[in-house]
Amino acid sequence: MRTLRATALLLAATLLSGVVLADSYSDTTDAFKKAGASAWYFDHSYGYAVFPSIGKGGLIVGGAHGTGRVYQNGQYVGDTAMTQVSVGLQVGGEAYRQIIFFEDKRSFDEFTSGNFEFDAGVSAVAIKAAASSTAGTTGTTAETSGQNGDATTHGGGFYKGLAVFTIIKGGAMAEAAVAGQKFSYKPRASS
Repeated sequence: MRTLRATALLLAATLLSGVVLADSYSDTTDAFKKAGASAWYFDHSYGYAVFPSIGKGGLIVGGAHGTGRVYQNGQYVGDTAMTQVSVGLQVGGEAYRQIIFFEDKRSFDEFTSGNFEFDAGVSAVAIKAAASSTAGTTGTTAETSGQNGDATTHGGGFYKGLAVFTIIKGGAMAEAAVAGQKFSYKPRASS
C-alpha cells in the first residue's frame, strides 16, 4: 500500500511539472543555444520541439509528462505533449528540459502528423554537471557535462531525422527500465 501511495505521489508531481509559463520557452531555447553542439542544430534543422519542463517519477512503475511547443523555421506552429510510462527497476524523480530537432520536412511531418513515438534507436544527449546519467528515450544512457548556464554537449548528429538533447533540472532517479516517449501534436490556433 505504501508503494502504491508513493508511486501515486510521484506521478502526480510528474503531471504537475507540465505547467509552464510562456517565457520559460525562450529561457529553455536560450539554454540549448548556449549548450555547445546543440546550438548548431538551430541553424541546420527544419524545426524543433521544445519542452521547458518534463517531470519524471517512479517506484517500479513510473511515468513522465511534459508539454511543449513546436517551431518550424523559427516560428511557433503548434503545441505538443509528451507522455512516458515505464516498468522496471526504478526509484526517484527528476525534472528536465528537452529539445527535439527535425532534420527535414519529412521528419517534421512525421512528428506533427498526430501521434508520434520514438523508436528503440533514438537516444538523448544529456547536458548536466560532471556526472553520468540515464537520459535516453528508451532507457539508454548518455554522457553529461557542464552546468545549465555553460553546458556543453557531445552529439552524434541526426538519427532518422531527429536529434534529441536534455538538460537535467534537478532530482535524482535511479533506473533500469524500459521506457518510450509518445508525443501528441495540435496545430496552433489561427489568431
